[in-house]
Amino acid sequence: MYDSITDLPLSNSFAGLSEDFFSRVQPTPFQAHSTLVHFNNDAAALLDLNSEAQFDPRFISVLSGSEPLPGADPLAMLYCGHQFGQLVHQLGDGRAIMLAETTNADGEKWEIQLKGSGKTPYSRGGDGRAVLRSTIREYLCSEAIHGLGIPTTRALCLTSTDDEVYREQIETGAVLTRLAPSHVRFGSFEVFFYRDQHDQIRTLADYVITHHYPELLSTENPYQALLDKVINRTAKLIAQWQAVGFCHGVMNTDNMSILGLTIDYGPFGFLEAYDPGFICNHSDHQGRYAYDQQPQIGLFNCSCLAQALLPLLDVEQAKTSLQTYQELYTSYADKLMVEKMGFEETNETNLGFVDDLLKLMQQSRADFTRVFRELGNVDSNSSEPHTTLRDMFTDRESFDHWLNDYRAQLRLTNNDDDSRRQTMMACNPKYILRNYLAQVAIEKAEKEKDYSEIEKLMIVLSNPFDEHEAYEDFAKAPPDWADNLSVSCSS
Repeated sequence: MYDSITDLPLSNSFAGLSEDFFSRVQPTPFQAHSTLVHFNNDAAALLDLNSEAQFDPRFISVLSGSEPLPGADPLAMLYCGHQFGQLVHQLGDGRAIMLAETTNADGEKWEIQLKGSGKTPYSRGGDGRAVLRSTIREYLCSEAIHGLGIPTTRALCLTSTDDEVYREQIETGAVLTRLAPSHVRFGSFEVFFYRDQHDQIRTLADYVITHHYPELLSTENPYQALLDKVINRTAKLIAQWQAVGFCHGVMNTDNMSILGLTIDYGPFGFLEAYDPGFICNHSDHQGRYAYDQQPQIGLFNCSCLAQALLPLLDVEQAKTSLQTYQELYTSYADKLMVEKMGFEETNETNLGFVDDLLKLMQQSRADFTRVFRELGNVDSNSSEPHTTLRDMFTDRESFDHWLNDYRAQLRLTNNDDDSRRQTMMACNPKYILRNYLAQVAIEKAEKEKDYSEIEKLMIVLSNPFDEHEAYEDFAKAPPDWADNLSVSCSS
């Protein structure tokens, strides 16, 4: 284990590409003093970094952008993307700088990126800064998604400064240290396709395959195999999102990871009252990225990637690959949903119980997470009403009828309630990052410089399937005032 951030063995394989792919840039120091808001021991372990490293003054200096990391080769990546369906020809890391790459004792490579560390050539008139509000949200949610077992970027630490950053109002500046094996996106390929720079597409594809999908090197057509792999990972990722009620909010192609990671947390949200048309992003006026649209947007984004890779592919083979997306997604999603119900087989009958329950939940605006969690407590041999569940529904007679049939199906398919309950509790979280929980943490941090709520949330979100009796309130239905919260692309 390393005692200091400056002791890490550094490299930067992406910097070994030509500067067609990035711009070298140094972080811009804040003028005011920076403070460590939170340190993530679990993420630090990925780098073989000792938890004591957070107390080294250089830790805050380096990860707030005030001091260079010795041996680093910082850069901002170039990409473009389809934003809300419209192509924007050049984007890039407008407020993120990748400091370096490190390899841990297990041979895993992790890129260390600062988000909010100042202007880059891709800032497009912006200040390159992040604010404490949005940074807390990404810090908490990336760890919440990891806790749910879903692929994601990780968050090493969060620093803040007394420097003021202007958005709609004056806010507190902050920097998030983000970790990922790679930050390459779909848009990283698109930018060269629309510039007719086919050599760069091949170079980037070779880089991604060599460093992140080396098993594809021995396939007949590694580029076709790359597309197939990314389609599969994307379909599985979005099925996992749907199963826990997670809404990304801004699924632009520049926010889609080539590794199938959840990346770029902005106006995200988790379903509370079940509404398949739920829009978590206040800026999404047409509902393009609504909860029930995410699976099809995944296909659209894969289509954009396939188009960008066409100089390396056979067109008909690429079309065939895209045609597998829907079947892959449906297979992953159906399996996850029947598991949430405690069924062992994915068949038409069991899926019918899922559909019927969701219809009742939509009618009653029942809480998505709380309903599925409580289902694990159903006694299949009882004929008594399940009061806790029943009270979540407005049409209680219809729910009672559904519950009787559900119990009968459980008795037919699984005669061991205890093992079923354990399985259900392991796939239906008790805790999610509800907007109001994040808001409470943000307000304490902004107004009082009290970061204790972040620590409490990290405890439950890192292990969201456990009971955590001391934090039982975090699992309750949101208060009435939470209905007035909204998040947008500036969040």
